[in-house]
Amino acid sequence: MLYYLFEYLDKIGLPGAGVFHYISFRAAMAIIGSLVFSLLIGKRWIYFLQRKQIGETVRDLGLEGQLQKKGTPTMGGIIILASILVPTLLFAKLDNVYVILMIITTVWLGLIGFLDDYIKVYKKNKEGLKGRFKVLGQVGLGIIVGATFYFSDAVQIREKVFDSEGNIVKTWVTNSTNCDILIDETRDVKSTKTTIPFLKNNEFDYKDLVSWMGDNAGQWVWIIFILATIFIVTAVSNGANLTDGLDGLAAGSSAIIGSTLGILAYVSGNVFFADYLNIMYIPNSGELVIFASALIGSTIGFLWYNAYPAQVFMGDTGSLALGGIIAVFAIIIRKELLIPILAGVFLVENISVMLQVGWFKYTKKKYGEGRRIFKMSPLHHHFQKSGYVEPKIVIRFWIVGIMLAVITIITLKLR
Repeated sequence: MLYYLFEYLDKIGLPGAGVFHYISFRAAMAIIGSLVFSLLIGKRWIYFLQRKQIGETVRDLGLEGQLQKKGTPTMGGIIILASILVPTLLFAKLDNVYVILMIITTVWLGLIGFLDDYIKVYKKNKEGLKGRFKVLGQVGLGIIVGATFYFSDAVQIREKVFDSEGNIVKTWVTNSTNCDILIDETRDVKSTKTTIPFLKNNEFDYKDLVSWMGDNAGQWVWIIFILATIFIVTAVSNGANLTDGLDGLAAGSSAIIGSTLGILAYVSGNVFFADYLNIMYIPNSGELVIFASALIGSTIGFLWYNAYPAQVFMGDTGSLALGGIIAVFAIIIRKELLIPILAGVFLVENISVMLQVGWFKYTKKKYGEGRRIFKMSPLHHHFQKSGYVEPKIVIRFWIVGIMLAVITIITLKLR
């Protein structure tokens, strides 16, 4: 909203008002604003939760320090979500389709997580919202995002124009110094292409998955694209939810991932960097840097209260939303195939649970007694059972997350 105010002030000649046109300035304001906002409301929200006795219920699983967490306020994800939304609404262009999708994602999954926490806390039902309803909500969001992405004319990429012989078409233009220069001719098009890491010809088109249908492939690719979107949103959202088991683990990991996504959004939305790095240029996606900055500031601010020993837990209100935000953000900037690398911490947490449950069921059926691969799942609890203290596990997971983030960024040049 402030963007439009200062745009008007700039038109009437107010000195300095034009600074709001710069993404870098608004991103800086968003990260500072979200950080300060989360610190200010965090203490008040924690006090409110304590007065209402909205605390964590804990089962004794034999983990060190677990019982001490009993009664710690939960539903702290409200701090994160509010600290994302407020700066985004203040500093971003609200007519941008990508910003709108990110706001919808934050609110949608935030509400699902809030309902789950509400059932656990107020209804005293430890199971919370039934899994099928969570999945249904995630599927619904995937359909909204996938359909908007595929059918909206506002979602386009910029491609170079080739002639019948496969050569790039060149055109002469006059630059700001009145010099004629030869540049590649481009056009904005609807596309289902995405980026493949590590490969020189680094684009993959979802249309190729239905190429066996011949000329009709283009008519049905939207189904494949929406199904892929649903899968990614559900997987990453659940991965973040499983990762939220130690003080600061999910919040810190999300801050690292959010920082990386912000960098990728900036280069994808800047025509010069995209051309230099030979990556897909996505018009108007640079506006997502403001949202990413708000995400970074909010998660770091939340860590002020969530770091060991935690004064508040984010609950499903925060973890489901953070995972969904990361998934949708990656899909928008056409980097969803980088998620297994970038969100590797979420991935291994997810896989550890799947392996543990699958192997237990298989061995119980075969041998009459269930056996385990890990001492406990998700993976971070395995290390707790192995005798590692909680802060050391969290910091080492953060270090792994930073390494994966660096690898993700250098894939831009490792092709």
